[in-house]
Amino acid sequence: MAAKKDKMVNITLVKSTIGAVPKHKLTVAALGLKKVNKTVTLPDNEATRGMIQQVRHLVKVENVSEDTQA
Repeated sequence: MAAKKDKMVNITLVKSTIGAVPKHKLTVAALGLKKVNKTVTLPDNEATRGMIQQVRHLVKVENVSEDTQA
């Protein structure tokens, strides 16, 4: 059985969380972002999209192409 390739997204923290709402700070930390201009690659699912939506003013999101997933 062939393994299904899950879609992934790159999330980059582009603004500092200093002065942000405490809930947003916790969401950024839950995404795995600790410093400005750092990027994490996470699965593109509803939970991740919900967190991104909450802190969309602090992050930049890019879809990962299938060529770079291998």
